[in-house]
Amino acid sequence: MTPPLLQLEAVEKSYGPVTALRSTDLELKEGETVSLLGPNGAGKSTLLRIAAGLAAPTRGKVKLQGHAHDRQAVGYLGHATLLYPELTALENLVFAGRLYGVQATEQRAEQLLEEEGLAAVAHRRAGGFSRGMSQRLAIARARVHDPRLLLLDEPFTGLDVPATEALTQRLHDLRNQGQSWLLVTHEVQQAASLSDTALLVIGGRIVQTLSGAELNAETLGHAYKLALESRS
Repeated sequence: MTPPLLQLEAVEKSYGPVTALRSTDLELKEGETVSLLGPNGAGKSTLLRIAAGLAAPTRGKVKLQGHAHDRQAVGYLGHATLLYPELTALENLVFAGRLYGVQATEQRAEQLLEEEGLAAVAHRRAGGFSRGMSQRLAIARARVHDPRLLLLDEPFTGLDVPATEALTQRLHDLRNQGQSWLLVTHEVQQAASLSDTALLVIGGRIVQTLSGAELNAETLGHAYKLALESRS
């Protein structure tokens, strides 16, 4: 039997006396898209950083397809875009590609800029980009090494309506192409629209899982409200 693409087994994370994650189990299959919702401080970003290999769990195990963690298989978009403002869009992607050992880096960068609708601004410095353009370029950067799993931490933050719609459509396209991801968001509508499964995270624990017919904005919003009320 094929193991899950991503597997967290009894993962905990503490920062001194503060416990950010408590005995968390999670499985994400190849081609599956999963959203994490919860209030600020629930442990969502900590979970994502552990999945990305950027933080080590205090206890528990993280596996990719049954093996030890491999950063080459993961693309990460955090709160910061990790773009170099003085470099052009193309240069940012070429630089990132070389860090990952990508072959034919310029061709790969040009391909991604085309896919993200940024080909016309390939030679503009990233420092002059709007928030929405920066997010799309950051997603291209996260994809430059063709990772099997994307980890996206609040990609809609700070976007206006047109930029949100453009990014939502781009994520729909990637989902239709079979891209797997773990998405942290506060946006119930985006979570319901973009995911196969939604996990409610409160107090460092996954307290509820919704998928299939349950997963729409109304049921997800209601479950989120009830989960918050039960913890207050």
